[in-house]
Amino acid sequence: MNFRSFYLSVLLGLAAILTGCSSDGVPRIFTNEYGAVTDAGYKLPSVPVDKIPSKYHRQVVSYKTDEKPGTIIVDTKEKFLYLVMEGGKAMRYGIGVGRQGFEWSGTARVAMKREWPTWTPPAEMIKRQPELAKWRGGMPPGLSNPLGARALYLFNKNGDTGYRLHGTPEWHSIGKAMSSGCIRLLNQDIIDLYDRVKVGAKVIVQ
Repeated sequence: MNFRSFYLSVLLGLAAILTGCSSDGVPRIFTNEYGAVTDAGYKLPSVPVDKIPSKYHRQVVSYKTDEKPGTIIVDTKEKFLYLVMEGGKAMRYGIGVGRQGFEWSGTARVAMKREWPTWTPPAEMIKRQPELAKWRGGMPPGLSNPLGARALYLFNKNGDTGYRLHGTPEWHSIGKAMSSGCIRLLNQDIIDLYDRVKVGAKVIVQ
């Protein structure tokens, strides 16, 4: 292979990665889908993906599991959320998880889905951060709302777990343990996940 052919093959390979295209079944990465988005009248800014490790960019990966398609599996150690797909694949998203003392694990289900949700800080959070008391009745939706553009509400046999899968404007928290227990995704990713997940979907946090 001469240099020109090699250079062309490299460019084509990079284009395939950036557009999420792949013809041979290898992982597809959607790095080009983190641009500015207007959604329900809100203008989400672009995400500086060059500052986020590429492993945390949304991508289709090979994934072996006995769980059925549509199941969400959260790997809190590796900071990945997997949405199980057909054919031994999964859509993988980078996430932020609970900081030390706020970790949790277990099985739940998506009981509700909300676009641009209201955020109501729990009483124990207000006790730790009294300045949040002003939002006791709920913080309106918006770009600064901690739940971001979407939220999936997790319930188990005992009812509302209090935990959510939600968006965040804090892109720098992806891949880290910084939250109060909820699983956070980039706003562009939670919009994508929201559209793929059905109410009632099984969620495994491990």
